[in-house]
Amino acid sequence: MQSRERLIVALDRSSRDEVLRLADALHGVAGAFKIGLQAFVANGPSLVREITGRGEKVFLDLKIHDIPNTAGRAVAEAAALGAFMTTVHAAGGAAMLRACAAPPGAAALHVLGVTILTSLDAAELQRIGLHGSPVENAVRLAKLCRECGLRGVVASPEEIEAIRAACGIDLTLVVPGVRPEGSAPGDQRRTRTPAAAIAAGADFIVVGRPVIDARDPCAAASAILESLP
Repeated sequence: MQSRERLIVALDRSSRDEVLRLADALHGVAGAFKIGLQAFVANGPSLVREITGRGEKVFLDLKIHDIPNTAGRAVAEAAALGAFMTTVHAAGGAAMLRACAAPPGAAALHVLGVTILTSLDAAELQRIGLHGSPVENAVRLAKLCRECGLRGVVASPEEIEAIRAACGIDLTLVVPGVRPEGSAPGDQRRTRTPAAAIAAGADFIVVGRPVIDARDPCAAASAILESLP
């Protein structure tokens, strides 16, 4: 892939007009746009249709987590909207993951299993009853996703090498928690720079606030692309 194709910009805004302005400003720079819970709840499926209708790729990041039948049908609806990737929580279990891996009409959709959120550290995992380090939990869940037929996973930059070693190069690895040098981490706990994430083996990196909060989002995104190996 070219560097541009690897960059997914998270359009985490509530205003439809602002989301579309950002998409216009970043046209030809970002390889895809992430529509997450904030933008989707505020605007609904029509926002996804608008962006895909402009010829852009949409990563619909809803982190679906439900009983197998409901989750599988939700993934099928994401495919019908024209998204090229969507997410389900790996913690939903094997039956849910299998239901989501290949729902009817979703053959072209990359379904990704979310392993451990980048906002969680080892102490938080302990509090919610997950024993072991973030990397141990992420690898275990990534292996489950692969076994259940998912095409990829979402994990922090700190788990890239371990997941590659355990799951091989064919599993698509989408990596949030990416922060350019000098950027504030915000609520992210496990981060690396864009260049470090790609060098470690990420297929795609997801960057939000360092781009969309910048005075010139296009320049900020372009600087990230220039930094990639």
